[in-house]
Amino acid sequence: MSNDYIAKMIDLSCVQANSSYEEMQEAIALADKYNVAAVFVLPAHLEYAQKYAKENSYNATFAATAGFPSGSTTTASKIVEAQRQIASGCREVDMVNNITWLKANELEKYRNDIQMVKDSIGDIPLKVILECHYLTNEQIATACEICAQVGVAFVKTGTGWAATGATLENVTLMKKVVGDRCEVKAAGGVRDIETVIAMIERGVTRFGIGVRTAKAILGEDLNEDLTQSNY
Repeated sequence: MSNDYIAKMIDLSCVQANSSYEEMQEAIALADKYNVAAVFVLPAHLEYAQKYAKENSYNATFAATAGFPSGSTTTASKIVEAQRQIASGCREVDMVNNITWLKANELEKYRNDIQMVKDSIGDIPLKVILECHYLTNEQIATACEICAQVGVAFVKTGTGWAATGATLENVTLMKKVVGDRCEVKAAGGVRDIETVIAMIERGVTRFGIGVRTAKAILGEDLNEDLTQSNY
């Protein structure tokens, strides 16, 4: 698989609480070089990132987070967060689902949370972050089915903030449930090209990856520890 093919599946992420401006700058430069799918920063840093890209003539597509990382903000808050970032130029939204409602089997509230955010952003693609680390396989399957019925663009494994990230097992399950109704994004723990290829073979079409890991996967000359989180 060529770098161009893989790069178009990468969302570069600087969404840790301690992500620095320097990391954001590096992500934006890498996005421009490889034409990756999108760059994610936390909402408070979006204005800075967009200004940096413009001032340096970097071509980067920005995407938004909503309810990140817990998923337990109100639906109204998620809507405002998403809409404000879209108004600033973000072209996709990654929203964290309400894990408590899912685990408590309060499925009407769970579905409405996703549906209302989707309705509020129109044609902008919505990715729903499940945070599989905290869920059983049955709960993952339930979440995926609801998301597919609502018509989201992607179901996503996690935020990268949990103790474990994407696994071959959970992406296989997610793809089996959603089929062709929506796509699957893997985030967290994707640190090498072998894992990327294995997940593509299981139906993954987007990856949330940190800057250092993305450089390694894309063949940049890099000698750094890749134990950082990927999102």
